[in-house]
Amino acid sequence: MFDLGWIRVANPSAVIALSQIVAVEAQSLGLWSLNLSTIVDTIDASNQFGFVYATTPDHVEEGEERFLVEISPDTGQVTYKLEAVSRPRDVMARLGLPITRAFQRKFAIDSHKRMHQAIHRQAG
Repeated sequence: MFDLGWIRVANPSAVIALSQIVAVEAQSLGLWSLNLSTIVDTIDASNQFGFVYATTPDHVEEGEERFLVEISPDTGQVTYKLEAVSRPRDVMARLGLPITRAFQRKFAIDSHKRMHQAIHRQAG
């Protein structure tokens, strides 16, 4: 869900566990940035798997993101849910808010496409 070419996890060996730091590199406007978040919740049930991470003070935004893969017990249908709540942390981030929001929308679209591809590869 993060291996999108223009965005990636910089510490891919990180485990999905409480307090784990997740480092995400993103390329925007020709520059790479590094943002750190901390996993604050994990979901590991018979039909759901995912995690929630919150931004650290070193992140350009302030907020949380939730990533959840769910399998319907009735139909076997797999869904991927991505929810995010954020706001700019500093003045520069506020000035660039329209650009930031555009990249956040692009991430959501690209991430869903990547997960759709992964699910269909597993099923095929």
